[in-house]
Amino acid sequence: MMPHAYSPGSVPVDRADHSSANPGQVDPVLAQLDKRTGNLVVNRITYRFLRILGRLVRPKFEPEGVTVEQAEHAAIVFPQARTGTGALMLFHGGGFVLGEPEDLLAKAAMFARTLGVPVICPAYRLAPQSPHPAAIDDGFGAWQTTIAAAPEMGIDPAKVVVGGYSAGAGLAANLVHRLRDHGGIQPAAQLLVYPMLDDQTAQQRRLDTPRHRVWSNRNNRFAWKAYLGPNARAENLTYAVAARRADLSQLPPAWLGVGTSDLFLDEVRDYRTRLAAAGVEVTYEEVAGAIHGFDMDDNPLGHRFTQTQLEFVRRFVC
Repeated sequence: MMPHAYSPGSVPVDRADHSSANPGQVDPVLAQLDKRTGNLVVNRITYRFLRILGRLVRPKFEPEGVTVEQAEHAAIVFPQARTGTGALMLFHGGGFVLGEPEDLLAKAAMFARTLGVPVICPAYRLAPQSPHPAAIDDGFGAWQTTIAAAPEMGIDPAKVVVGGYSAGAGLAANLVHRLRDHGGIQPAAQLLVYPMLDDQTAQQRRLDTPRHRVWSNRNNRFAWKAYLGPNARAENLTYAVAARRADLSQLPPAWLGVGTSDLFLDEVRDYRTRLAAAGVEVTYEEVAGAIHGFDMDDNPLGHRFTQTQLEFVRRFVC
């Protein structure tokens, strides 16, 4: 399956000419978002300040049609009109060093209102204070808690989709791996939105030169070092780097999406190809001219991108 991309009102077009080393030109509709966030620098000096700043610039949460409950280590968004029997678990992004569940409240509310199911946004410990396996252990604990509480929340445990954004999507992919090996109730599907999957991208210094907006390879290298630990070897760490897993068979259906101007383009394409080769049902969306996190802003590219996610998740939770 060749990569494809779309623009509002257009048919899919081939984007095989773009890569992480040769990112596509940023779509003009994203100019304002690019101006606000494109030059983000995340390193050992800035990450603490960015944790505070993130609380001030997160997408606006609209409470209409939903209620929010703060559970232990999670924010849960319930639709006022319950029409589905499943649920969606979403992990926030931030390169494993930034972010909070509340960053996703706007997205979670949109999913909850549209699909009529609860959306669980778990917290997980952040690096460098808590390197691997803290995040995956927290994610696994959130899954176990959700499944145990499913009857009380009116959730069919066989209809829970696991997903996330950026690092949160990488965490979701690793959680799916761990749950497959652990056994028991499995996620109905996985939603991986521009996922952070492969530490080996950060090791490619040639990727420091191209203009990757929002999340550069220098940001990426700091984040992976912080997450894996200063003396760790990724190949020796279980459930740390989704792309390093050899066996991708028997995993639930997957939705993957990324933009052609995103640093993660190559690793997402590769993971998509490997999932499909392993017999996993894959839905893939590639957006021409889209930068990292572009759907967190109000723009037509993000609207269409989000709509395809809703269509995918609806199949498994309703």
